[in-house]
Amino acid sequence: MNVVYNFSAGPAMIPKDVLQQAKKELKNWNQSGSSIMEISHRSDEFIQVALEAEKDLRDLLMIPDSFTVLFCQGGARGQFSAVPMNLLGNDSKIPDYINSGYWSNCALIEAKKYCRPKSIFITKMINEKISLLPIEEWNINKNSAYIHYCPNETIEGLSIYQEPVFDNKIVIGDFSSFILSRSINIENYDLIYAGAQKNIGPAGITIIIIRKTLIEYYSKISPSILDYKKISEHNSMFNTPPTFAWYLSGLVFKWLKKQGGLKKIEILNQEKSDLLYKKIDNSDFYINRIDKKNRSQMNVVFHLIEPKLNNIFLQEAFELGLTSLRGHSLVGGMRASIYNAMPLEGIKSLVKFMSYFENRYG
Repeated sequence: MNVVYNFSAGPAMIPKDVLQQAKKELKNWNQSGSSIMEISHRSDEFIQVALEAEKDLRDLLMIPDSFTVLFCQGGARGQFSAVPMNLLGNDSKIPDYINSGYWSNCALIEAKKYCRPKSIFITKMINEKISLLPIEEWNINKNSAYIHYCPNETIEGLSIYQEPVFDNKIVIGDFSSFILSRSINIENYDLIYAGAQKNIGPAGITIIIIRKTLIEYYSKISPSILDYKKISEHNSMFNTPPTFAWYLSGLVFKWLKKQGGLKKIEILNQEKSDLLYKKIDNSDFYINRIDKKNRSQMNVVFHLIEPKLNNIFLQEAFELGLTSLRGHSLVGGMRASIYNAMPLEGIKSLVKFMSYFENRYG
């Protein structure tokens, strides 16, 4: 196991160049004699780290000045509560929740504590393949307070690649496993949130990109730590932020810019997923049950034709340095999460092993 390729869905791989830089700077950051983990978040030095991280993220996603970027805690699950508490104010308003899989359903369940959300189920079967309704067929309530959806369901391996364009609608997106994997038009959204532990950095920090006009919504019920207005007024430092995760996320943003930005990353992600799906599609030994238009580039879910071989597959893959391939317990089978930090060589190694395994046991 000289080289390890970690296919974990999250916490996931971090670019090796970033880890090397963090290792080099760990005990003596910026020639300060201290670790970045020991620097006050209110010091000029750390504020510069925070400002650079925001600027680089804005550059990558082309975030206009009409949006505020917040660096928060609590993960995406925290935002399942924060969104309705901040944007509704009372339970008489009805938002639309697009129900496409496990995580969008989790957001819906949490929202029921604060309002009466309408669930819009968009999953269907076509020729024994799981498919999602196109956006123009979503049964949106014309009077809904906002629309919430998740463009990538990590557990099921489902993605929505269309961007939502609705007139006079507030659109909220859980982008935890989708952000920074491709270019998007920020103007199509009003609020995007994303847990860091997939394409941003280590677990512990959550990115929120919010239209400034939404920050003016006043919430009487939000805890201060989830109050967008208060967080914004304190520049994401109302409480002590996860400074190391913020710093490391900033290194990832710089790494992405060095790779050529999101246009180059999108091409590479397409190449990686195409290679893996081609192996699956050209085999009777491996099965993917997702319609091609909704297959996730980030989380490739597949099953072996003989489930009794699952543990053997996982063990032999692990011995070759191909780790964390077990599918989620709700779905079973295998899941290869191939976020930005996964190099093409990792996919080639997995495909080579899959061919070997099929020849041996098929």
